[in-house]
Amino acid sequence: MRLVPVAPGGPRWGSDRRLPACSPAPLLLLLLSGCLGEPRLAAASRRPNVVLVLTDDQDEALGGMTPLKKTKALIGEMGITFSNAYVPSALCCPSRASILTGKYPHNHHVVNNTLEGNCSSTSWQKTQEPNTFPAILRSLCGYQTFFAGKYLNEYGSLDAGGLEHVPLGWSYWYALEKNSKYYNYTLSINGKARKHGENYSVDYLTDVLANVSLDFLDYKSNFEPFFMMISTPAPHSPWTAAPQYQKTFQNVFAPRNKNFNIHGMNKHWLIRQAKTPMTNSSIQYLDNAFRKRWQTLLSVDDLVEKLIKRLEFTGELNNTYIFFTSDNGYHTGQFSLPIDKRQLYEFDIKVPLLVRGPGIKPNQTSKMLVANIDLGPTILDIAGYNVNKTQMDGMSLLPILRGGSNLTWRSDILVEYQGEGRNVTDPTCPSLSPGVSQCFPDCICEDAYNNTYACVRTMSALWNLQYCEFDDQEVFVEVYNLTADPDQITNIAKSIDPELLGKMNYRLMMLQSCSGPTCRTPGVFDPGYRFDPRLMFSNHGSIRTRRFSKHPL
Repeated sequence: MRLVPVAPGGPRWGSDRRLPACSPAPLLLLLLSGCLGEPRLAAASRRPNVVLVLTDDQDEALGGMTPLKKTKALIGEMGITFSNAYVPSALCCPSRASILTGKYPHNHHVVNNTLEGNCSSTSWQKTQEPNTFPAILRSLCGYQTFFAGKYLNEYGSLDAGGLEHVPLGWSYWYALEKNSKYYNYTLSINGKARKHGENYSVDYLTDVLANVSLDFLDYKSNFEPFFMMISTPAPHSPWTAAPQYQKTFQNVFAPRNKNFNIHGMNKHWLIRQAKTPMTNSSIQYLDNAFRKRWQTLLSVDDLVEKLIKRLEFTGELNNTYIFFTSDNGYHTGQFSLPIDKRQLYEFDIKVPLLVRGPGIKPNQTSKMLVANIDLGPTILDIAGYNVNKTQMDGMSLLPILRGGSNLTWRSDILVEYQGEGRNVTDPTCPSLSPGVSQCFPDCICEDAYNNTYACVRTMSALWNLQYCEFDDQEVFVEVYNLTADPDQITNIAKSIDPELLGKMNYRLMMLQSCSGPTCRTPGVFDPGYRFDPRLMFSNHGSIRTRRFSKHPL
């Protein structure tokens, strides 16, 4: 199959004034744009290629990388594995928006998976899509840009342009309509709908993404560097494994770690409402889900292997950076919550991140605190673009990838989420508080409108802490010392040093109102941090209003 780029006269073409697909990038334009900022990039043909493989709901804390033996060998062992990689929001759409924009949710304004929450809305399309890192790569750096798979959860909605909408910056566009599926789905192929059925040999989505990606590598221009983003459905529900993998992992069960099937004491009311102990049928259900999730990842492992073999065959591998990560984590029975994400705990906010590429030494592990808002700045930095010209909140990982020493790095990141739900009581669950959503038949609910929180996740040589505030009537606070309590069982908010609590509260307010460079200012445990307690009160009200706005648009 020969791929056809987005046509110059097709949807959304021309308004971003990008270079025609498959044509050499003029050297003068690249010099003016700042994409040749280093001597190693003196010729466009020598600029590195970049591949980003993004999975859906793959945890790191509960063994999510275990099934991916090929991926670990071909990317992790050939490069670097980040052991402290986080997402700024534990939900698909806000997290994916953060990857594309390099911004925290309070700056890109995608707060949940709904159109009302700005997920692939017309507002997102007008204000954020023109400034994503792929748009910059295409329009200013002359990269061929290829997308295949799940984009944003509401992509393809009729109220937001339908499948005809092709976001700015993409030369080749193979996007899934709405949320993850494995069969019976529709793709937007450069703005034209194509339906798929349930024939494994031609319709299984993970394999379709692998095949179209290989086609791109066969038919792309050899005169431009390329960026590929391959966004798989796995291991998102409905957890439909390829036929050859449906009997694997029969003796695998959800991890029985210390926070499995216990009551979430001293936590937000949404966590406390889960029933403990869980019923045998609930445990059987989540064990089965855990097993099926691993099964779906085996096809992702095959995709990675095929991709790397094709890059090697075409002679591109040594000049290509390959990133592997997930949009958020997942839980299966932790604090008796059956299956979902959306919570502030490690199992939901921590994700895999593996990178290989030119100049990266093999078999490395980095403990640096990184976030998916760093991916955009990193990829632009690889392309030679001056990241300071953007309004991105993240930091380039390129100095870490190159093994730099004595790096000045962050000690904290922000995690924020705005809960889904309406401030009314669910008639099927009258005993629960108003505004619950994502409920199971036995009235165990995974989300609520006031499951709206913001956290500072802090790591330094001496501290490993998480400080969180909820937007509810009592401004509920959760604090965890993850050095002593890695399973986050004990909330120490009422016993922690008040001075430290004040510092973390102040830092949270600063991060929740940051933008661009101010998101990278020294954290509480950075040597350059200065704490002025007067600032805790002077703007407290205005910052809180901005932080927890129910109407972000």
